[in-house]
Amino acid sequence: MAQTVPAQGKGRAMAVERTDLRVTLAPPWLVADLGRVRRVLSFAPHRPGFRSARHILIRQVRDADLTPKLDAMGWLGAEMARIGHGGDVGMMTSRALRHHRLAHAGPVACLATVGLGNAERVGRRRMVQPRGHGTINIALLVEDGLTDAAMIEALSIVAEARTAAVIAAGIDLPTGRATGTGTDCIAVACDAGGVAFAGLHTALGEAIGAAVHDAVLAGALAWVAEHGAEPGLAVPGCADS
Repeated sequence: MAQTVPAQGKGRAMAVERTDLRVTLAPPWLVADLGRVRRVLSFAPHRPGFRSARHILIRQVRDADLTPKLDAMGWLGAEMARIGHGGDVGMMTSRALRHHRLAHAGPVACLATVGLGNAERVGRRRMVQPRGHGTINIALLVEDGLTDAAMIEALSIVAEARTAAVIAAGIDLPTGRATGTGTDCIAVACDAGGVAFAGLHTALGEAIGAAVHDAVLAGALAWVAEHGAEPGLAVPGCADS
């Protein structure tokens, strides 16, 4: 069973038990310090793929900023370079950063921001533009050293746990029960090592699933409590919520 960690106030680093993860809320940034340079596998908008980085950052933006003409990846890269983090991994969210959630289990720590304004049902996308943006960003630190294959497997377990949490939160769409959003992002960080498996039959896979599920479910339930279980009716501008 994972343990959740209360969100911290602005400017104060929060340490996550049994890991080197330190999370600092410094709006418009949420900064996850991995303790040292790690291998990071992600599909983040800034520096995706297999990378080396000391930090994973989440930049808060407003819905009004996310226009179709915005070069979001270029803009985020410039913003990260401006604050000296151009070589790190970066994501974006319109969810107010104070709603972030932390959870840990065994050698695993999970940081999640959860907005569901553009929720989708896998395999059945909505054919209208959702009102208001939102995304689920997940930064996961594993203190075990993993092979490339194990990192890929770990990322798949993160996605599975996120989906289970969103289903449990009960977001109902015209297309069915929501399973995520159209802009979800995952980053898995660890050291290079010999651990070759991270699936559901392993203790590591169990820890990854527990930490991610608990962090995302807590964030999703908080979003539902504010906006209701029908994202199509949510008002734009959830960055202010």
